[in-house]
Amino acid sequence: MTRLSVNVNKIATLRNARGGNTPDLIEFTKLIERYGAQGITVHPRPDQRHITYKDVYALKEVVTTEFNIEGNPKEKKFIDLVLDVIPDQVTLVPDNNNQLTSDHGWDTLKEKDFLIETISLFKSKGIRTSIFVDPQIELIEGAKNTSTDRIELYTESYANNFSKNKSNAIAAFIEASEIANQLDIGINAGHDLSLENLNYFKSNISNLMEVSIGHALVSDALIYGMEKTIKKYLFELCN
Repeated sequence: MTRLSVNVNKIATLRNARGGNTPDLIEFTKLIERYGAQGITVHPRPDQRHITYKDVYALKEVVTTEFNIEGNPKEKKFIDLVLDVIPDQVTLVPDNNNQLTSDHGWDTLKEKDFLIETISLFKSKGIRTSIFVDPQIELIEGAKNTSTDRIELYTESYANNFSKNKSNAIAAFIEASEIANQLDIGINAGHDLSLENLNYFKSNISNLMEVSIGHALVSDALIYGMEKTIKKYLFELCN
């Protein structure tokens, strides 16, 4: 079964646009889980422009499914936050401070020593680790050498090319997933997955364990409502 982890950053972004507590991030998160999501993802950034560190602590108290924290482990504040909260999973993303959104995965060859040290630290506290990677064989093989539990395939190129030629768009991801399966690395995926492209991706990637979806899902919820939207995404993952 492929789990749906909902990234709630966009809910925090909407709240922060006006200040105050509307929409209520905590109450929305409870609803998202009640409607069937199997995980909650947050990506706190150094400027706290959407999810704040305070939010992360508050969410830890209410999340009843899996809690996944994404972020850049080269920020000491991020490492300290994760070690204090102890989520179910930490996803390591090589973001720069001024990035609007994540746009590339780790170079697991050049960053091998750093990743080994960081992953070892998190795993010593019982936190499952995942690292954000592009669908390139040498990077998947490099990920194996870091001892990460999982990789998260960065799916922007798939999403961007899906409407042009979906078989070409998925090809590199099929190859990457086959290598990951051979190396016994768990597979997650995320970035620009949507109702339009999710089922085809899931159907072609064997042993896909989790997808993390935020922007598209929250956008769809403006049209369909959150409950119906969650059910639509779960349907795409189950068929």
